[in-house]
Order: sequence, then structure tokens, then C-alpha cells
Amino acid sequence: MNPVLHGLAANPSLPPEAVDRLIALADADLADILACRPDLGRDRAVALAARVGDSAVRLAYEGRLTAADIDPATHPQAALALLDRRAGRPEWARLFAADPDGERRARLAVCPGLPPDAVERLAADPDVHVVAELAWWATPEVAARLAGHPHAEVRRAVAANEATPAGTLAALITGEGLPPALHCLVCDREEIPFTHDPYCPRPDCDLLPGASCDGSHESVTHDIGLAALGNPATPTGAAVHFAEHSSLLLRRALAARPDLPPAVCRRLAADPVPGVRADLAANPAIDDDLIRVLAQDRDPDVRRGLAYHPRVPLDVLTHLAGTTRTGETLLPRIVTASATETEELARSPHPAVRMLVARRRDLPAGVRDALAADPDAKVVKSIAPHPGLSVAQLRSMAQRHGIRVLAKVAANPDAPPELLEELALHDPPTQKALREIARHRRAPAPALLACLENGRARPVAARHPALPPPVIVGLLDDSDPQVAEAAAANPSLPQQLMLDLVRQRGVLDRDRNSGQPGMHG
Repeated sequence: MNPVLHGLAANPSLPPEAVDRLIALADADLADILACRPDLGRDRAVALAARVGDSAVRLAYEGRLTAADIDPATHPQAALALLDRRAGRPEWARLFAADPDGERRARLAVCPGLPPDAVERLAADPDVHVVAELAWWATPEVAARLAGHPHAEVRRAVAANEATPAGTLAALITGEGLPPALHCLVCDREEIPFTHDPYCPRPDCDLLPGASCDGSHESVTHDIGLAALGNPATPTGAAVHFAEHSSLLLRRALAARPDLPPAVCRRLAADPVPGVRADLAANPAIDDDLIRVLAQDRDPDVRRGLAYHPRVPLDVLTHLAGTTRTGETLLPRIVTASATETEELARSPHPAVRMLVARRRDLPAGVRDALAADPDAKVVKSIAPHPGLSVAQLRSMAQRHGIRVLAKVAANPDAPPELLEELALHDPPTQKALREIARHRRAPAPALLACLENGRARPVAARHPALPPPVIVGLLDDSDPQVAEAAAANPSLPQQLMLDLVRQRGVLDRDRNSGQPGMHG
């Protein structure tokens, strides 16, 4: 790996001649970067695919190659990529459906819009993995037919397919109307009854820990239920079948469904496992009465889940704010608060409540300014990145609360260059603030030079276009390859130097291959 060449390959200011030279000496890693260049063009994409065959897949997904550029016999994976984008040819699908390579057939099975005859062949494939891949993405008609497949693994994929008809999903849960499954991945390989050792020492074994079969395919039957519960197309009447199930995972999946009837919500609210109650607490299906019951729950995860409920009453949320950690996330109920509610929250006597509303980035100027002057550092930290704050307000925050708020002040999109320079030179230095400054679009050169003194901020600052070109050039030889690569990707790097660097590497590679001394310049 040459970090400088990798950085140059991503540099938006790279001269066209340098792009051509990089293509001529590309390896797989370099080709992967070049394939994403917006200025690559079709001719260069074809040349890159000819140089590094594996790059054709990325180029196909990026829309740089078309069916006219791909021979499926030479680049089968790229042809499959085009089929996945609905940009391949129908005859390719028929070709791959008969391919002796099962991995290719499985890859084809996930492609949309396949010809019906190719779909029929895949549905009858002897490899269960191929059929299961088809079942994940099949049309309603094909999914309904595959629900009766003798292998339970295919049925699990059907249960996860959102195009599967509701009646079919209900049948997969209850078993009614379907022939019994005859096989699963466990009994395909082991003599039953068998339970897979979670610490299985066999290096070639890919059975999941704890997978088991006693003839009823119980592990995959459990997973069918889990897949169906996660499928929004599964009818409510079938889903509630799991309300009393012994499996924690199934009850948790049920508790997260937004279509639960009130009686099932009440049953799950009394579940002995906190995880079930926590998933239910964030569910928009629960009503105000149940919200208030769960607000008294002693488990912090339950209260945290309730804080994320989109309709939690503000008095409940205010109560939760002082006892529940929600990180820096903007809570859904805060997002939908009315103008009157927002003002009330901003005037709350509790800093934890003011902090919640301070995370919004669309506050009225009066509310924003009041929170910017808040005496509590946590509130100021939350409001500091809000757009529209003046330089005086931002500087006041930094002076009043110091290192506790510097990183968030530096993250403000309106922070001017002179303030960013002040923050970068703050004593003691603040690592988080330096990283924010290093990526700030307004950061001036003196601030970026200070950022280069910090190990975590250095690779970020090395890519900033406001760095002086001589500094960027010096960073190309940095001992940290991340820094060298970032400097090479800096659009302010002199173009002639970019071209010289690529030329020099081409000479070095040529001389290395011929066994002669390289030229350094």
C-alpha cells in the first residue's frame, strides 16, 4: 500500500494525465478508489477494468460501465452487478441460473426483475442457499409458493420477505395450511437429536451457536417466528401468537411492533424481563395510561425507551429527564413540540429539560438566545452548534464554561476563522475541539497548524484545503500513513507536484520490475 498514491487517487484536483497514469499502475486497492472518482468517464472506466479485473464490479455499481462494456464470461461478477442494477441483459440471467458455481447462482437470486424462466430455475435449484436467497426478495406469487418448500431455511427467508402475502406469513407462524418442513441446516449435517456447542472447536463449522434439531427443526422454527415478527406485512392477529412465548427474543420482537392491540400491550408491560418492557416503552402503540405506568418502572432501560416514545406527555418526559440518560440524541417528542411547548421547555427550572430542547437546530431566535446565555454548561453545550448564534455569543460561551463547551462551540457552522483560531490555541488544548476545528470549513491556516500538533486531529487537518501548500507537501512524508494519505488527497496540493509524484512512482515500479536502480527526484 502506498498512502500517497491512494490519497492522490481520491484528490478532486488531480490532473487528467495523473488519473491516466494511476490507472496504468493501479492495484486492487488503488482501483477501488479510482472507481469512485466522479471525473472517471467511460473510457477510463473501461481501461481501469482492463487493468484490474476485480474493479469492474465497483465500476458497474457506480454506473461507469454498461452492458456493452461487459463480457459475462470474462467478468461474471460485474455482469451480476449490472443485473442487480437492472442494467444487465436477460440472457445473462439465464446463463447464470445454469452456472455450475452455486455462489453465482445465489448472487443472481437476489437480483430484481429476473426473467420468469430464470426465476423458475432458481426456485428449483438443488442448493438450498440459492433458493433461500431467491425467497428473501421474491415476488408475492413466488414467495407464497416457496413458503411450502421442504427446507425450513427457505421458509425463514420467505418470512422475512416484505412482499410475502399476509395469509402466507400467518401460515408460517401457525403452520396451518402448509406441509411440514422436512429439513433444516442442522439435520442436513448432523444425526438428530443434536444441539450445536456454542464453543464448537471445528474450524469449518458454520452452524450458529446453540442451533438444534430434534426432528422438529426447532431452531429455524424459532427464527421463522423472529423473521415474521420483524416483517411489517405480518398480520397482527398472527403476530400476537407470541405474547406468551417462552422465548425472550420473540417477545422482544413482538413488543416493538407498532400494530399491537391494547390488551397485548398491557400483557407485555407486565413482562418479567426488562428488555421486553423497554422495547414496548418506545412503541407508539402504547397509550398515555400505559406510558404513565411504565414511567414508574425501576429499570433504567425501560425509562430510556419511554423517553424515545414519539407521544410521551411532556410532564412525563420532564420527570424522566432528571433520571434517565439519553445521550446527545434529539428525542422524537422534542422534535414535534409546538412553539408554546418549546418555550415552556426552554424555561424549565431543570437544566436536564432545557438541555433536551437545546438540541433542536430550528429554535426561534429568542429561545435560542436565552439558552445560549444559560448558566448551566450542559445546556450551553447542547445549544452551542445551533446556527445563527453570533460571534459574541459563541465567544461568551467559551469564556464562561471553558473546556466543557469548546468542542461544541467549534462545531458551530457559523463560527468565524478568528474564533476558531482562538479555540485552537486554547490552553490547555482540547482534543475534541481540535478535531472539530480540523474539519470546519472556515478553519484558517493558523488554527489548522495547531490541529496538526494533535495526533487525533492531524489526519483530519492534513486534508483541509486551507493548509498552506508547503505544509501539505511536508506532510506527504509523515510517519503516519493516514496523515500522508490525507495530505495527498488535499485539493490544495500543487497540481504539478501531483503529476510528478505519479510519474516518479511509475518510474520506480518500472525499474523495480526490470531490476534496475530507481530514480529519485
